[in-house]
Amino acid sequence: MGVKFQVTVVIPTFNRQHILGRAIQSVLKQTLPPQEIIVVDDGSTDETASVLETFSENITILNLSENYGVSHARNRGIERAKSAWIALLDSDDYWDETKLARQADYHLRNPELRISQCEEIWFRNGRRVNPRKKHRKQGGWIFPACLPLCIVSPSAVIFQKSLWSEMGGFDEALPVCEDYDLWLRIARKYPIGFLDEPLIVKTGGHRDQLSQAYPAMDRYRISAMEKHLNASLPSDWQEALLSTLEMKCKIVAQGAEKRGNSALAQTYGAKQKAYRKLLGELSGKMS
Repeated sequence: MGVKFQVTVVIPTFNRQHILGRAIQSVLKQTLPPQEIIVVDDGSTDETASVLETFSENITILNLSENYGVSHARNRGIERAKSAWIALLDSDDYWDETKLARQADYHLRNPELRISQCEEIWFRNGRRVNPRKKHRKQGGWIFPACLPLCIVSPSAVIFQKSLWSEMGGFDEALPVCEDYDLWLRIARKYPIGFLDEPLIVKTGGHRDQLSQAYPAMDRYRISAMEKHLNASLPSDWQEALLSTLEMKCKIVAQGAEKRGNSALAQTYGAKQKAYRKLLGELSGKMS
């Protein structure tokens, strides 16, 4: 490649003994070998330790005393990383053997970019599916596009460790949408590169996915978006932020009302009205 490109791969895992080996093998088969592979066992209670032992000569194992959550696990792994670049891999996903080589080449050709993602192939319950239009990946200054839902995948990204440090890492207070939160914070300040090549297989539909345990994910997206309310944003970005907040608060309020949670419905109903008012005021200034 001409220029040495060093990357650390961080794989957080919890009770996935049955598929963890596939993820690790996909990294070991890379045509551009990483400088190191750090697997963070987030307090697993199954046979994960035995699986990791079979790879012990090729990986660094970081054992956590209990299940702290994926944000904590990723942060601890990245802290230990020796490389200037970080690649994440969720333990239920796996890579094409050229993934690291193709993204390294992409960054060598685009040295101004501090983060990029690649395209992906989706499998749900063992069957290939096509992502919907709203999930379409993009590149560039994509803050507005990142607001409705997460269009950056952890297993698809590669980024500078210094960027992670600058952003303060993953928010460990968020049980879900922690990736959405970090990418949103990055997208506000930097362009995100996009390599339009399907270099990962992203699997879903299994019971241990966080999205299965936390169905009301919009509450956490709202919390992430609210971090940007006082930021100096271009008018169109500010409009997109307020519009998405108003919409998401309405969805949460209506859902809470249906479930008989009047207190939560009132809280998010009040938020919806406040964001609608701010949106109206902004529209008046822009007209």
